[in-house]
Amino acid sequence: MEMHQVRYFLAVARVLNFTRAADECNVTQPSLTRAIKQLEAELGGDLFRRERPAAQLTELGQRMHPLLKQCYEAATGARELASSFKSGEVGALRIALTHSVDLSLLIPHLNQIKRMFNRLEFRFLRGNAREVAEYLRRGEAELGIAAEISEEWDRLDTWPLFTEKFQLVVNKKHPLAARGKIEFNDLRSEQLLSRNYCEHAARLNGSLREHGLDVDRCHEIASERDLIELLEADIGIAVVPDTASIPPSLKRASLEGLDARRTVNLYGVAGRERTAVASAVMRMLRGTNWQQFIDRNGIP
Repeated sequence: MEMHQVRYFLAVARVLNFTRAADECNVTQPSLTRAIKQLEAELGGDLFRRERPAAQLTELGQRMHPLLKQCYEAATGARELASSFKSGEVGALRIALTHSVDLSLLIPHLNQIKRMFNRLEFRFLRGNAREVAEYLRRGEAELGIAAEISEEWDRLDTWPLFTEKFQLVVNKKHPLAARGKIEFNDLRSEQLLSRNYCEHAARLNGSLREHGLDVDRCHEIASERDLIELLEADIGIAVVPDTASIPPSLKRASLEGLDARRTVNLYGVAGRERTAVASAVMRMLRGTNWQQFIDRNGIP
């Protein structure tokens, strides 16, 4: 099996048209068709149904697609990484994060990737879910991390990283900080700080509203930094995800009856070649035991 055969297969699977796939791969259609037939012979069956106006994956093709895609991406990443090591070129990581994702999640991986390259440049982009999707679409970011992107774009690949719960956070001097058990009734007279920049803000506020809390009168916060400063000033309380970083001046607490969760995902663009740095970081993030990180940030 040759990598160019796999590349041609992935191109046809993406556009479902042999002529367009040949144009994308900069080869003639007969050359592409011949390579795919050779691949089919090796795999022992047809990968496509040659129909008009579009080709269709056979059952074998559907089953082989994720395996061949993974094989091709791994080979490409290894080749790029080897080339980067050999040439000593500057590595670059362009990654977009929503405002609700804590950058500290990436620090262990960034320290590890720094040791793999002579020189490395990071570019971090922040935005809401729609803006992160747009960074990916325009090629300004190779990877994206968000709790949820509702963008309907068939070239957006999604890999769930972890699912986490939400906790109550208060100032350590706040009367609630001494409570071993906090219920919704304890919050009726409290001023809530709403993290409107979080992708799950509307759903979380809806859950709090169902338990009788007046979220319509809360303080609306635009950034994590502002949230921390207001909490440290004891101006309100907040509900934050497990992985949110908080200083020692604040305390986490479990809110009885709160059933709110979010899944943080890694995003990439299907069919777009990634740099060696992005490929390495993607493999690191997907292979991480995130539960250990969540447990470290958990309620003591």
